[in-house]
Amino acid sequence: MKRLSVEELAKKVLNKEATVLLDVRSVEDFQDWKVESNHFQYVNHPFSAWDGQVDQIASDLPSKDQEIVVICARGNSSQKAAKALIEAGYENVYSVEGGMRAWSEHLEPVKIGNLTDGGELYQFVRLGKGCLSYVVMKDQEAVIIDPTRMTDKFINFTDEKGVTIKHVIDTHLHADHISGGHELANQTDSTYWLPPEDADEVVFSYEPLENETEITIGDSPVSIQAVYSPGHTKGSTSLLIDKQYLLSGDILFIESIGRPDLAGKAAAWVNDLRNTLYEKYPDFSDDLIVLPAHYSSIDEMNEKGTVAEKLGVLYEKNKGLQVEDAEEFQRMVTENLPPQPNDHERIRQVNMGKESADPEERREMEIGPNRCAVK
Repeated sequence: MKRLSVEELAKKVLNKEATVLLDVRSVEDFQDWKVESNHFQYVNHPFSAWDGQVDQIASDLPSKDQEIVVICARGNSSQKAAKALIEAGYENVYSVEGGMRAWSEHLEPVKIGNLTDGGELYQFVRLGKGCLSYVVMKDQEAVIIDPTRMTDKFINFTDEKGVTIKHVIDTHLHADHISGGHELANQTDSTYWLPPEDADEVVFSYEPLENETEITIGDSPVSIQAVYSPGHTKGSTSLLIDKQYLLSGDILFIESIGRPDLAGKAAAWVNDLRNTLYEKYPDFSDDLIVLPAHYSSIDEMNEKGTVAEKLGVLYEKNKGLQVEDAEEFQRMVTENLPPQPNDHERIRQVNMGKESADPEERREMEIGPNRCAVK
């Protein structure tokens, strides 16, 4: 039996390889959350239902010489399923190591572009969760923005690039995943920034990320300027980087807009959301490249494997930016909210430092798809 790492699975997604993916989790789990690709052929047969009896699912499988990738929740059932397929004569079968849990934790760094006066900007794509983090590098110094709890990935990346992490920023208090911001700052002896409007109950120290706060790195500095942009949370703050990029946090996505209800404040914050999107953002240049903190589907990813688009294009195509009437906008937002993320309230408590959770609990809290956008 051959094994496939989540890194290798990610390459199949990004390279748009035609692949048969046999998911042996329950139908409910598969329908809720799966490895996303427009080029995969999906077959979902819970292993508990066929228990190695390949003839029960053979009609849905490809020819015996075609590649089949098998995945489950943690990598155990997929190994049993792959073994059964091989014993039944299938020749090219792979079991995904670690299953969906490992897939949820994989981060794929993709270069966005160069900065005006030297330096680089990278987007870290969490393919299994839809989270997007960023690394800004200039003259051997780095800023990490909206890092996930897998802090080692950012440390290893910056070490390989020969740069030192000087600042870590969270654009808002996250509710769909556990932030690695405060922990990463402690691990690297760097400055941790958080919007104070989101930090009323935070129990650890931070520097206030307020409107017009400017953070710089490098000998010939690159500017990272904070723009207060509430609506997803009370403290949501966007970042203007190098006058080229607008990191929109969870306020604006490629195909949707941020939801205002994850702290139970939809009615109170929907007007803030509208003011940010319809009053503040239109003052920015249409040529700014919008880089959000999440994406909802693989369709939002461009040919380069990044999630990015010009602000002017979004005002032409994003339906969440096409509703001028305030009451209609409020109805659109409040009546099109998807289910809230799994364990979102406990995740908020962990991100405020008010509750602790061991590594296994943190993994379990994050299981499931990204649900930060209005549908």
